[in-house]
Amino acid sequence: MENKELINTILEYLNPKLERMILSNPRNREHFVKMTVRPCVLRGRLMFQIEEFTEKQAFQKNLEKEEAASYTAEQIERLYRNAEAVCGSASLHILVSKKGKITVKEKGRPKEGAVLAPPVRMAAPGKENSSLTLEQKELLSHNRTKRYLLKEGVPVPFLVDLGVMTPEGKVVKAKYDKFRQINRFLEFIEDILPELSKERINTILDFGCGKSYLTFAMYYYLKEVKGYPIRVVGLDLKKDVIALCDRLSRKFGFENLQFCQGDIAGYEGVDQVDMVVTLHACDTATDFAMAKAVRWGAKVILSVPCCQHELNRQMENELLAPVLRYGLIRERMAALFTDGIRAQLLEQAGYRTQILEFIDMEHTPKNIMIRAVRSGKKKSGAELEEMLQALHADPTLYRLLKEDGLI
Repeated sequence: MENKELINTILEYLNPKLERMILSNPRNREHFVKMTVRPCVLRGRLMFQIEEFTEKQAFQKNLEKEEAASYTAEQIERLYRNAEAVCGSASLHILVSKKGKITVKEKGRPKEGAVLAPPVRMAAPGKENSSLTLEQKELLSHNRTKRYLLKEGVPVPFLVDLGVMTPEGKVVKAKYDKFRQINRFLEFIEDILPELSKERINTILDFGCGKSYLTFAMYYYLKEVKGYPIRVVGLDLKKDVIALCDRLSRKFGFENLQFCQGDIAGYEGVDQVDMVVTLHACDTATDFAMAKAVRWGAKVILSVPCCQHELNRQMENELLAPVLRYGLIRERMAALFTDGIRAQLLEQAGYRTQILEFIDMEHTPKNIMIRAVRSGKKKSGAELEEMLQALHADPTLYRLLKEDGLI
């Protein structure tokens, strides 16, 4: 595909109805790892906000339509292997091969967005500006409202049944935090889509699935919304919880979602796994899940740890002794050190690892997610070994990976 043709294709999607455009799977990760494009209104004019992400930062700029299309096409040709856009009922998927061949797949055609009126003078704060067109008002309102992958006002059957939504699609006020958490989790899932295959069944394991709000959401989004061939297994120790989830799975018609009672450390139900999810598995259960994932060679690991007690019992350091005497400080330092050590161990085992904020601290203190994507490039563990010796610590994940020769 020629550059001009690619630009023209992108231009069709750059209108007020664009829900999202995401560029991902970069050829190298030395600079940006993801880019998003969305419409916004600045001083009464339709613009497109480009947001580019490094491993730790995000950079934004607002461009006119033609400039945004040219820049997006340039980034696809230069850096990214994958681009997706959703505009109303239309969708666009761009794939770039290793040799640079660009393949475009479209479903439906984007409808032309309404043309905005010329720039207008904004009203004083608190006063309505009658000069704004209805399209502008909608865009301005949309610009202030969080865009969820599962939208408010659109009923999702399993969320209705679990009491998160009403039959009309309105989010139940008492469940709004859960709704936000579900959508935040799906954003992390969306980021790793390039790691999953659309040509074969992807096996996903959710250890310590509990009541499985997020398990159902993951299955619904990947299978029903994105069309990926998947098999999801939820595992938990509580027999009554597994029985409930199993009934709900059958009720929703989720044929490839099953639930099993069992322990993370002893689970042997599969030989090969593409993604391992462990959310709020207590203390060392997270370590056993991560070790299993590495052993299976899972492409993706998503973990939100909970109750990190092990290091709290172990760590001793003369230099840190004055502050470690305070129980609360010791507990918080141990929790942060535990997750930092886990991330470094996964790097040593050949994963590209990030520590991210899962949900705002005001909603839950369990707000750290460890996201690891297999790269095959193992990192040296010399610095971590030195730190563990200084803390007199011997974490479970360290022992498990050592025993299996994985680090």
